[in-house]
Parts: sequence; structure tokens; C-alpha cells
Amino acid sequence: MRILIKHVLQREAPCDDLHVAGWIRTRRDAKAFSFIELNDGTCLGNLQIVADAAIPGYEAIAKMSTGASVEVRGKLIPSPAAGQRWEMRAASLKLLGEAPDDYPLQKKGHSAEFLRSIAHLRPRTNLYGAVFRMRSRLAYAVHRFFQERDFIYVHTPIITASDCEGAGEMFRVTTLPDNRISQDAGDFFGKRAFLTVSGQLEGETFACALSNIYTFGPTFRAENSNTSRHAAEFWMIEPEVAFCDLAGDMDLAESLVKYLVNDALENHEGDLAIFEKFVDKGLRERLEFVASRPFERISYTDAVTLLEGSGRTFDYQVAYGLNLQSEHERWLTEEHCRKPVTVFNYPKEIKPFYMRLNDDDKTVTAMDVLVPGIGEIVGGSQREERLDVLLGNFAKHGLNPDAYAWYADLRKFGSVPHAGFGMGFERMLMFVTGMANIRDVIPFARTPGNCEF
Repeated sequence: MRILIKHVLQREAPCDDLHVAGWIRTRRDAKAFSFIELNDGTCLGNLQIVADAAIPGYEAIAKMSTGASVEVRGKLIPSPAAGQRWEMRAASLKLLGEAPDDYPLQKKGHSAEFLRSIAHLRPRTNLYGAVFRMRSRLAYAVHRFFQERDFIYVHTPIITASDCEGAGEMFRVTTLPDNRISQDAGDFFGKRAFLTVSGQLEGETFACALSNIYTFGPTFRAENSNTSRHAAEFWMIEPEVAFCDLAGDMDLAESLVKYLVNDALENHEGDLAIFEKFVDKGLRERLEFVASRPFERISYTDAVTLLEGSGRTFDYQVAYGLNLQSEHERWLTEEHCRKPVTVFNYPKEIKPFYMRLNDDDKTVTAMDVLVPGIGEIVGGSQREERLDVLLGNFAKHGLNPDAYAWYADLRKFGSVPHAGFGMGFERMLMFVTGMANIRDVIPFARTPGNCEF
């Protein structure tokens, strides 16, 4: 049976009968033997293969170039070379797939822009292999975090008739021809349907029955924004907790951030080292900074006052009633508080209809978790559980109450205080890898004007 190179490199003892396979990183030939650096994608490290010219399969060595796939059988022995514990003495080689001279990933540096154009091959590079292994590990850590706390995993719909954020930036799903697109009659679902921007509203229905739930899946936003932080398709982690207020919501969000950061710090595959070396030399220090410090909590009003008195000139205006921008969030975390920051109680005018109105009748129980280097990484709130207030919000936001009758029923039948939040999974990955562009932490980026593969 084939052994993963990850496990081979972790072995404590030699092995007389080893079977591995992978892609060739490099090959170096001597007079009667060759050195092959083999990687199967399971870890950053390569396994050095020493292949004697007399072994079966060596006759194809000229075709075993960078990018070619091979199968190797032989012995694992201690390596005399510095910097590596093991090497493999090949007993046989088998060429599985050639990589001709036009293989684009030769042994040289490649720009992120170029690698995005060959996203089907970029996972074979050291850096992007590390990125997507980190993505896999953190996805598992998300589930582990919630399962350890007795949360129930709920699959909320990808196709929905509800606009959670009320911004209208949704992709419509329709079977109607172009000349009937403005109509609803005869469409597949009998009404307008869209790709979801959030599983929150549907998640609330399960929280109001099962107490603690979370959803983790793809979401979509038709926002024509070509920035390094936005994508049309992205993944969201969205817990909803019954019998919970804003303080409990902030506790949960901050705990999740710390849990994922610690998981990234504690992985032993060497991937964090490559991010430090090639992406962000201060990455580990920043992650340890977040993992070791309590979060500062300040109200939106106090945050605006601090920003206005900072003496800094920002590109975007700072004023009460305006959303905080990334540069404002980073100033709070990196320069003023010098720690992660949770901002809470935002003006009701700049937040969606579902957030609970505070007693001051001016602010809602919203919160954003901000981290150094990124800014906002979590956004959430206590939800409005009072039926009369929610119905009033429908009117103020111009929403059809009939379309949200099922949502109002949660307040009509056994209403409870409840809260939740959304964490952008790609934002978290950008934070723990140091990658500056969201396109580089998602396997196949969907952005305005780009839907390759």
C-alpha cells in the first residue's frame, strides 16, 4: 500500500519495503544514479529518492522531469545529508505521467497573478500547497470548536427567496429566458430566487428549536467590487445561539478567533514557516499577539471619538453614523489598542433589520471583531426577538412582511433572546497565512469578470 510522504518523513525507524508516489520537484543526475526530490502534496517536505541506474524503470529517467508523476518502491534509510533525516533507496521506478517542456511550474519564482491564471496547477507549488492544507485544517478546526461545545451543524439553503442583508446584491437563479426575466410567473420556483448571501435567517429557525447551531458553507454576493478583500463566492461560518445576549455573542466570537489562531500556531507540518519566509516575516509574532491577549471592547461611539481625536488623516471620512473602514479598524487594533478589538452598539441606521434595538432607541446590539492586519473578521448581533419591533423594522427597511412571515413566526411562537455572527472563512485564512489577497486563499476565485474553471 502506498504510504503518504507526510507519514514517511515522520517515521521513527527505517523501512525495508516502502511504496510512495508523487510529483517530481527536481531531478539531479550523476554518472550512474539520480537524485529525485518527490512530493505528494501531503506536507511541505520532499522525500529524496536515490535511484541507481541498474534498477527497473530507470530507463525512463530522462522523462522524469519536474512535474512528472512517478511511483517508487524501495528502502527508507537514514540520510547522510545535512538537513534531512531520511532518504529512500529506490528498488524500482515507474513513470506514471510525463510533464513536457511546457510545464509552467519550473523551478523559479512565479507571481501570484500568474499563478491565479493556472489555478488548476498552483496547488503543486510549495506556497499554495501550504495555503490549501491550512484551509483544510482550519475547516476541520471550525467543526471541532463547535462540536466540542455541543453545537448542531445545520445545512442552510444555498438557493433562497430571502435577502438577509437587504442590500439587493444577490445573484438571481432563474430558468426564464432573457425576454421574460423581469417576470416571476412561470419561473422554476414560482417566485424570485437567489443564491444566498447568508444562512443566518434560516439558521435562526433551528436555533429557536435546537438551541445552539452553526452553519458553514458557501455564500454569494453580486457586489461589483474588485478589491483584495472581496469575492463573489466565499465561505461563511455562522453560529446562532438561543437564550443568548450580545455579551455572550462577543464571548463566543472572540473564543472562536483565538481557537483558530492557536490551531494555526500549533500545526506541525511546517506550513507556517513558509508563510513567514515568503509572505510575512512578522506573521507568527502577530498570531501569538492575538492568541495571548484579551480582546478590548469599545462602543462604536467611543471608537469614532478615538478616531476623530487620533490626529491621523484617513482616506475615508470618520464621523458618527458612517461605517468604519478597514483603515479605521486597523488603526484601532494596531496603533491605539495594540490588541484585538470588539466594537459594539452601532447606529441603527447603518445596520440590517434583524438586529435588536437598544433601549436608547439609537443603537442596535451589533458587534464586529477586529484583528491586526485585516480589520473586521467577524460581524454579528443579538437578534430582535420582539415581534412588534421586528414588524416595525420591516416597514422601516421597505421589506414585504409576507415574504418574512415565517421569520416573524419565530417571535410569535415562543420567542427567546438569541444571537449569532458570521465569520468570513477566507478573511480568517488571510489572517493566519499572511496572504494579502482573498483570491489566494480560495481554490478557484470568483470575482467580477472572472469565473474560470
